[in-house]
Amino acid sequence: MSWLSSSQGVVLTAYHPSGKDQAVGESLAKGGEEATSSRRHGQYTMNQESTTKVTETPPFDRSSSQDSMDELSMEDYWTELENIKKSNENRQGDPEVVVVKEPDEGELEEEWLKEAGLSNLFGESADDPQESMVFLSTLTRTQAAAVQKRVETVSQTLRKKNKQYQIPDVRDIFAQQRDSKDKSPDGSDLQSGRTDENKYQGKDDQESSRVDEDKEPVLLVPEDSPVSVTDINLEVSFAEQAVNQKESSKDKTPKIKTNDASLPSFRLPKDKTGTTRIGDLAPQDMKKVCRLVLIELTALYDVLGVELKQQKAVKIKTKDSGLFGTPLAILLEQDQKKVPGTRIPLIFQKLISRIEEGGLETEGLLRIPGAAVRIKNLCQELEAKFYEGTFNWDSVKQHDAASLLKLFLRELPQPLLSVEYLKAFQTVQNLPTKKQQLQALNLLVILLPDANRDMLKALLEFLQRVIDNKEKNKMTVMNVAMVMAPNLFMCHTLGLKSNEQREFVMAAGTANTMHLLIKYQTLLWTIPKFIVNQVRKQNIENHKKDRKAMKKLLKKMAYDREKYEKQDKTTNDADVPQGVIRVQAPHLSKVSMAIQLTEELKASDVLARFLSQESGAAQTLKKGDVFLYEIGGNIGERCLDDNTYMTDLYQLNPNAEWVIKPKPL
Repeated sequence: MSWLSSSQGVVLTAYHPSGKDQAVGESLAKGGEEATSSRRHGQYTMNQESTTKVTETPPFDRSSSQDSMDELSMEDYWTELENIKKSNENRQGDPEVVVVKEPDEGELEEEWLKEAGLSNLFGESADDPQESMVFLSTLTRTQAAAVQKRVETVSQTLRKKNKQYQIPDVRDIFAQQRDSKDKSPDGSDLQSGRTDENKYQGKDDQESSRVDEDKEPVLLVPEDSPVSVTDINLEVSFAEQAVNQKESSKDKTPKIKTNDASLPSFRLPKDKTGTTRIGDLAPQDMKKVCRLVLIELTALYDVLGVELKQQKAVKIKTKDSGLFGTPLAILLEQDQKKVPGTRIPLIFQKLISRIEEGGLETEGLLRIPGAAVRIKNLCQELEAKFYEGTFNWDSVKQHDAASLLKLFLRELPQPLLSVEYLKAFQTVQNLPTKKQQLQALNLLVILLPDANRDMLKALLEFLQRVIDNKEKNKMTVMNVAMVMAPNLFMCHTLGLKSNEQREFVMAAGTANTMHLLIKYQTLLWTIPKFIVNQVRKQNIENHKKDRKAMKKLLKKMAYDREKYEKQDKTTNDADVPQGVIRVQAPHLSKVSMAIQLTEELKASDVLARFLSQESGAAQTLKKGDVFLYEIGGNIGERCLDDNTYMTDLYQLNPNAEWVIKPKPL
């Protein structure tokens, strides 16, 4: 894919254009007509089916500001671009285009407020305004500032357009929050939270080099570099942490900027109330999470002075069947007719399995392309025979399958990382520290549509398996990042003039972002605790509102409220003694069990007690088949990880019910 600018907006093409159409194509094509080779120890191993010679020098002279960049380190990237160019020349038909709307600033912020669930702040909306005020009351200082900035922009825009909407004064919206000493969602003082964050600030985070103002490329990190481990604090807003870091470094002597010499090794500290991962929450809570995450991501970028603008793709006519160039939603709809519950396109799964069948030890895997003509023929055959089950997979060589996999990614009508957030993913490289880049990627992954996120996870897990065999296949994380970055990020040539320095910076930046996605993938599917706590607080406030309405209803029906509450309390006390939880397991033979809470009791222990009592066919149940859930109270529904300490969670949500059940597909 590539980006082309136009007077109407931006056009995203599914194929890389010819050199005369795209400045990047021109500069990259200077080095040779065709690149179908891989590099090993500075030498090139030619694909047996290619006879084209590849130049061993970069395709353009780098400026003196790039002297620190190892010239060979990016060669896999340029080679992959040439492979893509050659592949596209053998594809038939004109490329599909996606017109990306470039709204004015007011329209952009209006759309942002809609996605954040705050559309009733600037116009008529079906949303409950009281619910929006509850939502706003849970925001942190930096999140509130991000909302305030957008409300002010929309207000000014509507005034210019002589709109008659009544825009609430932002001073009124957040007046109560300013007077409340910035409380965090769990009720603790936010300032003290920012002070406590100092213990999470590792040396590597503070010493991570900033991207220079002229955006010099940063060399990918050698894998054998010594690294230390830094904890990622998920209890305090990322934007608040950034503010705290800026405030703590104001009086310090600035350090000389240097290229980052190592990627820190990050880990998540243990949380006794359990780690929440994407997929653990009920849809109603996940909707709240996404709104909060959008605001938090925007607040983080605001604090760090990096522009964050979303794109919007105008709807176009796309294929309503087939494999290559078919929207993800349609692919999954087709696949679910064959395999109910499928969440990853079957063709994508099959291509990965075909590559793995050939052995992940193959040298140059993912880097050496299949023959372009054969790839074209295989595509046509797959389109005709894949769903019929008559396609001969034995005819697909391992390198062919790898080329088809990358082609599949490139020809998605809309990018895997989504039109809306593709620029934001690329802009991650401009954030000052690796820790903040990781935090931004975490938030961006949460914001992706479910289908895109599921497929990205499958891709990253596959790439890690390739890297695990690097001793034999010579594909390190840097090699894989270089090869895969063009297939996910090529469209970031958006609107660029023929500026070689900028092209090189973009290549290095996207490869670095790809590197981060692969290296830190196990951390990216975690929902930060501070976000979950904000959802809990919203639920508490909404429950209070519902209870007030219920009390009024009971009064109208002439019930004795005092008698009702007393009776309800007596029933609950008799049902569950103090310090005991009752766990329901409707899918197991032992459908209910009272369990005494202890300091060391974990969710895994509760599951073990139930599974140990299973008999007959149910004995086949094992860990991973069923999970313990926290339901109700201040959360809709949350699947607990094995290391959740039940006493700590019970104290956080004493009104919850505890249920063992399978995880939905």
